[in-house]
Amino acid sequence: MQSHTLLLVQTVEWSEADLQFMTRALEVAEIGRGRVSPNPMVGCVLVKDGEIIAEGWHDHLGGLHAEQMAIHDAEKKGHSPNGATAYVTLEPCNHFGRTPPCTESLLWAGIKRVIVSHHDPNPTVRGKGIQVLEEAGIEVATGLLESDSAIQMREFLHWCEHRRPIVTVKLAVDKHGSVDDRSQSAGRFTSEGCLDAVHQLRKECDAILVGVETIIRDDPSLNIRRVPSARQPLRIVIDPNGRIPQDSKVLTDGGETMVLNEDFTNLPALLNRLGDMEIQRLMVEGGPVTIKHFLNAGLVDEFYLVQAEVEHQKPYPSGISTKHLDDAGLKHNSDLQWGSNVVQLFNRF
Repeated sequence: MQSHTLLLVQTVEWSEADLQFMTRALEVAEIGRGRVSPNPMVGCVLVKDGEIIAEGWHDHLGGLHAEQMAIHDAEKKGHSPNGATAYVTLEPCNHFGRTPPCTESLLWAGIKRVIVSHHDPNPTVRGKGIQVLEEAGIEVATGLLESDSAIQMREFLHWCEHRRPIVTVKLAVDKHGSVDDRSQSAGRFTSEGCLDAVHQLRKECDAILVGVETIIRDDPSLNIRRVPSARQPLRIVIDPNGRIPQDSKVLTDGGETMVLNEDFTNLPALLNRLGDMEIQRLMVEGGPVTIKHFLNAGLVDEFYLVQAEVEHQKPYPSGISTKHLDDAGLKHNSDLQWGSNVVQLFNRF
């Protein structure tokens, strides 16, 4: 006789207070945006008698994890974490990395209940954190605002699943779809506010990729200057024929640059290589030729199309239409305002 195993799925009824506390944990997790990769952003709040007594977040690589910071914050404020409930956006780790296991910190602090928003798919965790807590007698519930946490940690979750980075493209065009005015020297034609937004986007990426033509024509720095940042992205230049000028800013300003003297025929292998380097989000800022290679390979995950109100006198057409984006599996998501420029966002998420 064939036996059957009945799996019981526990349904948790979340209270309004539960939602508020996890929402706050997600808010404090945002403080780590652009600062903690390849680790994910994580937030934690400790609650006792219906009140938040402490908050913590992962602030920088090598620094305290969110749970550890929250426990430290409680003690600093004169609150005992013993008997508190921890609301944490990601499953606590149970391994030694740059810091000791968060599970040990929670046990040491006497936390009685842990509410986890999203499980950790990293092979070093994958449920082991929850298992250790439950075996130690701590009540654990999961899934509160899980979709919100997934959006917040999408680069990390994507990397854990695919072991390659999310590919973000930014392309600016004039009124008629031109990316450059060849009647004059290279120069930016978008607004100051747009430039600020681009630097914020760079801050959220681990690497920026361009083709060598962009270096020759524009000599860009490809770094973060207009917003505060604790780190600079890796700069990647595709240069199969060794044409990069040796006095280029990316080679002389002291930042980290990787020049690849290989062709563009195997982009999946390149992304796998970057994934092995723990690059979780790659920003492609190259010209239309470089961008088309990624589009044609179906490897673009999101596309920011910046529309400027200028008109180039000697235009250099991008040759990229919304049909190209549609063929690449990208759908129009929303319209953004970057300074005085309208930006159309297309993505596959």
